[in-house]
Formats: sequence, structure tokens, C-alpha cells
Amino acid sequence: MQLFPTDKVFNFMGKRGGFALVSLFFVVASLVLLVYPGPNLGTDFRGGTEIEVAFTPPISPLEIRRAVTNAGFHSPDVIKVQSKNEAQYLVRVEDVSEIGEAAESKIARAVCFGEGFSESECPASEQASEMKVSPGGDKVTVRFREPVDNAQLTRLRKRFTEMVTPSTQIELRSGDNNPTVQSARDNKVEIQLMSKGDQLMKALRDQLGEARVPKKLADDAMNPLRVEWIGPKAGRQLRDSALSSIAIALVFIMAYIAFRFDLRFAPGAVLALAHDAVVTIGVLIVIHKELTLSTVAAILTIVGYSVNDTVVVYDRVRENLAKMRGANFSTIINTSLSEMLSRTILTSGTTILGLSAFFVWGTGTLKDFSLTLIIGIVLGTYSSIYVALPLTWWLDRRVFSRVVRSKRAIATARKREARA
Repeated sequence: MQLFPTDKVFNFMGKRGGFALVSLFFVVASLVLLVYPGPNLGTDFRGGTEIEVAFTPPISPLEIRRAVTNAGFHSPDVIKVQSKNEAQYLVRVEDVSEIGEAAESKIARAVCFGEGFSESECPASEQASEMKVSPGGDKVTVRFREPVDNAQLTRLRKRFTEMVTPSTQIELRSGDNNPTVQSARDNKVEIQLMSKGDQLMKALRDQLGEARVPKKLADDAMNPLRVEWIGPKAGRQLRDSALSSIAIALVFIMAYIAFRFDLRFAPGAVLALAHDAVVTIGVLIVIHKELTLSTVAAILTIVGYSVNDTVVVYDRVRENLAKMRGANFSTIINTSLSEMLSRTILTSGTTILGLSAFFVWGTGTLKDFSLTLIIGIVLGTYSSIYVALPLTWWLDRRVFSRVVRSKRAIATARKREARA
């Protein structure tokens, strides 16, 4: 399917100067936005606890933020989620359910794990041989030396409640089956603690009332739609890994294009991909979207999609270099882009059309992922025309042509010396 006449050649290179300034402006603006105000990093990179709650309307973000602050959580983020429920929000705090050494020592004493216990405090039959605290700090697994009965579970609950208080930021999750025997054969008991997500839900219910914050009817557990948490150290590692993955992808793409086509094609392609990634992040910052692992995955997808589109155009340029011998490089680029313009627009258009369905009817992560891809594909199509090939032309004229002329001059000089 041809959208444009096959014999029509558009003068893309004639407008390269103006579009170069436009591209430079957007790249510089995006880099400035990365520094100030900076990207809105999600829980994946920043660390913290995030819950998604469908409140009973009417309710405002200010009310939710005030309730969370009054409960002792600092600097909460309250973000409205676009969904059928008009009162669905993401509530994020920087706190995580990490258990420190002091708190872990209290837990160990409550479950009689360790040494130095008196018989009245911890009878030998109730002493533990092993204790593990979950990474999320919401569960303790204890293995006892002797079989555990209901009476011991009751004493354990009482002892745990007395020794581990809310002041230590650790609290037993309510319920008659906590603690519970996880494995009678191994004498293993599981103790469930209130995670930061549970504490956050409890705080919302206490501050806003039970009628405005939903709750399961079967038990006393909190019922957010989604709970996510990640420690700050892991968040930094994920952030560094995300940046490394993008950088490594660009390096290997540059090496592939240099090997597959010509060294003079590689820098333009990589700079075009970097342009797409940086400006996409800049647009996401402007529209106040979060940068998460899903965003990084979308950017890597954009890099792959954009390089595919660029390689197709490069392949046509290489074919025309052989067909149009004697023509200058600018004419060859204009011809190649004109021949591939219909293909480029149709491919990008159909891809965006498919992604639009996910953006319109999707929610949450899927919606943000599709939006990032749509932005990136538009930028990738633009960069294939007005970034990659103009840069290749500039490098060919400023660098590679000089190298060729220098080699020819050296060869000519050597021939003259040989004749003399």
C-alpha cells in the first residue's frame, strides 16, 4: 500500500537544519527536566510501600493525605487511578516493613529463641530451635523443639503481644488463627505481623471510618486492591540496573550496525536511539507519569522498535548507494527516505492503533506501558527521518570523507615517490 507516489522524492535533507534545532531543544529540555524537577520515581526505584484502595466516594486526595499523615507516616503520595471507580487511589509512603536488630531480638525473646531463658519465662518444652523473619517483615516462622498444642499457641500469642508492642513498629496481625501451626510434623509455627500496607489500611480505616474504606467480611484482614513494597537499597540497585541495561543495549546496537552496514551508519543510529529514550522520559516527566520498571521495559522496547525502523531505512540507503553511483549522499538519503516513507508511516500507525486500545481500555501499569510505547514510537519514527540519517550525512561529510581524502592523498604521494 502506497500513501505517496512512488516517483515522488521529498527534500528531507533540505530541512535538516530546522529539525536539528528542534531535536536539540527537546533533548536539552529533557535533560534539564531530569535534573529539575527530576523524574517521579515509582516504588520500584525509590523504595517504600504502596497500596491501591477503592474508597467509598465522595473522598478527596487531601482527606486521604491528611489521614495518612495523622497516623504517623511522613510525606505520603496520593495519586488518583483512572478506573471505573471514581474514588480509586494509590497511596505511597517511604516506610517499609524492615525489622531491625533490636526488634528482631524482641521477637526472638517472645518466641523463646536463643539462650539464657529461665524455666518460668520459657519452659524447655516451649523453646525454639530456629527462627526466620521474612524479607518483607510481615511474617515470622519458628521451629520448636517439641510439638506445639493450642495452649502453647495461646501463651505464645500473649507473650508475643506483651513483649512486642506497637511502639517497636511491630504488631501482631489480628485474628484467632495467629499464630498458627504451619507444619505439625516439623513443629513449625507461623506468626503473621502487620505489614506497612496493613498498618496503612488500618490507619485509613481509623481516620476515615469503616464506611469509607472497604474491608473483607470473612475475617479482620485489610483488603487493599494491591500492595507493593521494596526496600531503598533494592530500589537503588534496580535503578542502577535499569540505566545499565539501556546503556548496554545502545552499545551492542551500535556494534551490530557497524558490523552489519558500515561504521559511518552506527553513530547516527545510536544517537537517534538515545534521543528517543531521553525525550520519552522528558515527556513522561512533563505529564507527571511515574518512572517504574514497566517504564524501563517500555523504553527498551522503544529502542528495539526504533532501531528496526532505522535499519530498514539504512538498508535502502545501502542499496541506493550501489544503484545511484555518482549521486551525492544527500540525494541518496532523500530518495531512500521517500521510498520507505509509506512503509514507515503504515508500520508505526498500525502499531500505535493497537496500543491505543490498551491505553483507552487498560488500567494501571498496562495503561502507562502503552502510553510510553506510543510516545516512543512517534519519536522513533521522527528520529529515523530527521535524526539518524542527517547525523549519518553530517558524519560522512565531516569525518569519513576527510579520512577517504587523506588516504587518497597518501596513496597519490606514494605513487609519485615510486615514479621518481
